[in-house]
Amino acid sequence: MTNLISSDSLNYSFLLLVHVICADQQIDSRESKALQELASQARINQITLQSAEKILAQDEDCLSIEQVAQKISLGQRIESLRQVLAIAYIDGYFSPLERELVNQITQWWGIHKPEVNEMLEAAQGFGQTSLENTEDQVNLSIGARLLQGAESLLSQSLVSKLAELAPENIGKKVEQLQREILLSGPEYGEAIERCAKIANDDYRYAEKALKHTCKTLQDLAEGIQKVTNDIQQNTRGKGKQTSAKEVTDQLAETRQTLFAEILKELETIREALKAKQRALNHFSIAFMGKTKAGKSTLHAIVTGQGWDAIGIGKQRTTRYNRVYDWKNIRIIDTPGIGAPGGKTDEEVAKSIIEEADVICYVVTNDSIQETEFEFLKVLKEKTKPLTILLNLQYNLRDKRRLDNFLSNPDRFFAKEESSGIGGHIERIERYAREHYANDYLDIIPVMLLAAQLAQEPEHKNRSKQLFQASRVQDFLDSIRTSLIEHGAIRRSQTLLGSTVGAINTPYKWISTQGIAYQELAERLKVKQQKLKTQLQKAEQDVGDDLCQKVKAIFQDALNAVPEFAEEYWQKKEDGMERGWKHKLQEIQFEQQLKAAPQEASQSFQDEVEEALEEIGNELKIIAEFRDEKYSFSEQDSSDFNKKFIGLGGAILGALLACAIPFFPPIASLLGIFGTVLGIGSSLFSNMFKSKEQKRREAVENISISLENQLEDRYNEIDERVQKNFEEYCQSVTEIVDKYFDNLIQSIENMAMQLKKAEGKLKDSEDYLNRAYAKRIIDWASDQYEPLDDIVIKTKIRKVERDFGKEIKIFATSNIALKKSLDDIQRILQESVSIQTPKN
Repeated sequence: MTNLISSDSLNYSFLLLVHVICADQQIDSRESKALQELASQARINQITLQSAEKILAQDEDCLSIEQVAQKISLGQRIESLRQVLAIAYIDGYFSPLERELVNQITQWWGIHKPEVNEMLEAAQGFGQTSLENTEDQVNLSIGARLLQGAESLLSQSLVSKLAELAPENIGKKVEQLQREILLSGPEYGEAIERCAKIANDDYRYAEKALKHTCKTLQDLAEGIQKVTNDIQQNTRGKGKQTSAKEVTDQLAETRQTLFAEILKELETIREALKAKQRALNHFSIAFMGKTKAGKSTLHAIVTGQGWDAIGIGKQRTTRYNRVYDWKNIRIIDTPGIGAPGGKTDEEVAKSIIEEADVICYVVTNDSIQETEFEFLKVLKEKTKPLTILLNLQYNLRDKRRLDNFLSNPDRFFAKEESSGIGGHIERIERYAREHYANDYLDIIPVMLLAAQLAQEPEHKNRSKQLFQASRVQDFLDSIRTSLIEHGAIRRSQTLLGSTVGAINTPYKWISTQGIAYQELAERLKVKQQKLKTQLQKAEQDVGDDLCQKVKAIFQDALNAVPEFAEEYWQKKEDGMERGWKHKLQEIQFEQQLKAAPQEASQSFQDEVEEALEEIGNELKIIAEFRDEKYSFSEQDSSDFNKKFIGLGGAILGALLACAIPFFPPIASLLGIFGTVLGIGSSLFSNMFKSKEQKRREAVENISISLENQLEDRYNEIDERVQKNFEEYCQSVTEIVDKYFDNLIQSIENMAMQLKKAEGKLKDSEDYLNRAYAKRIIDWASDQYEPLDDIVIKTKIRKVERDFGKEIKIFATSNIALKKSLDDIQRILQESVSIQTPKN
């Protein structure tokens, strides 16, 4: 690629913002104008603007986002990242594409994800922004906080332009459909009016429930923060303070993990709320399917626009969601699902699901693979009504084949013949049951190429015949029916029924984590009790061994007494003193007495650490199992428990090293022979006994005296050693026990916070499900009345819903249904039961 613009003159930070503006894959002229005004305020030069125009137009010659990002200097990257986040987070959430873009930039720059989360967490200020504020105030305050302290002219200019760059203020350029083949007649106006009334009522409920969910998540973040802040309160003494600090340090990682998940869920909820706002005034129909399945052709047939992007050899014709508005209807063409390297395209397609009332999934008969139906799981998670369009691909551009088709088009749509489409439909139904959880859906076969040929000048004479033979009218009729006959309930499905999914996801995550925390607390209690037993046994065993060692050391001294008495019985006082001191040093009496308690304390500490490491390893194994059992968030929760449980030698080893007291030292014992010297002096005063008699008496008296003194000192030392060792063990046990007490209490408090949030989210789910149930009953009985809490309470006793699979409605009175249960389930594409008092 040749780049004619001098790179030295480009403002790459500004160009990076242009790429961020393009991240939602929808470019508006007013958005471009706002960028130009930003460029003017920030004094961006003309050649940078020219490069920006190329990015906006997606010219092949435009600088890629990676090229732009790599050109930004190291010193500018943090501020540039804050600028990117200010725009990407302008709605109060990341769209999937914006998230991916930011992730790419941070990977190129070597910025770790936690740093980005900290920026957003600080800007979010959990609980500091009142939900009563307008969205603009919230968004601008977040953007301003992200750019707080930034000094560059671009950052300062960006703060003043955030409101104009916000998508809700930019608006969408309304595209007029060139043909009105989809809907006509007075019933259309009546359906639109009815849908508008219902949508406005339903949106109030969706908005209230989603804002309540946001508040619940913010309160949960604050509650978790309070738990970690409260740990070290009311702790006295070095051991207690140290154990509390270690618990705080250990919980820091799990708190950050929870905060990251809460932040992500908040973004998802706000994204859902924005989608509901965008969906409020339109009945939206989205075309989805794999690349080259015919979506763009179908879109062009319905809207009469976009034919120039369709033709032989054209590939990946839709890179953005192309939205056409007409008379309160939106027709949305999405990028291909499952295209090579098309993850971004798939995220673009997913971004429209929340606001779509009907989704038309296009497949072809030449390659019906199970993999392309896996995307239906995403649609089912949102409880979206689905129509399968089977596009029969047959080369009609060959004149002989075209003539053959037009001679008997019904033959190509026959199910029974060997070459018919029956086998394709059976496979579609089988895959739909597996990935969409039911087969309450319509499969409409069409030949889109025939309808496309009908628009081409060379087939003008057979245009009507081609369009009729394409059977596209069958699809248009189904859409017409979906709006006129089912539009009201479709709106309620979008604004009430599927909104429950946005709450259900954090509800399931919080419920799962609550169970995990509570079970971990209970398991730690068991482990704590087991540890107490192990430490008691270790204290007993090591204490007994210490006593035996002390006894053995004194026994060595006693064994040395006879030889010492024989050798030193006639020595003078100082000689005898030096001799006994030498004898004790020779048998390392004092060294052994000092070493024995220290060895015992180390042995006990080893027992403690070994027991703790065993507990840590057991919990890690449990954590790995729990990840497989409970984890449903692939990106952020898969290794949560393994990160959290670090109870082995690493953490508690540090705890013990900091907190365990040293064993009190033994005082010097060499002075125990003072009495021996006295005995020696009395022996020299007796001059009238024989030498042998003197020797015997002296040896006996020295031995008795030393043995008695050693016995006294042994009793004294043994008692002191046992007392000191017992106090030492109690100190260690108290530290470890307090650590577990703090940890268990903190985990239980976190579980309580999660349980409280779970209850609030369940209330929000019930709130929406009851409103949705009321709408279902109204529609099924051909009635309509404004939605309010009193009416809902009067008509609906309770609702039980397995989201996306089944909804059980318990009415307060008998209902005269005008639709069969089979019809209700087929149209709602969900298993439905309505229980009345007579049931």
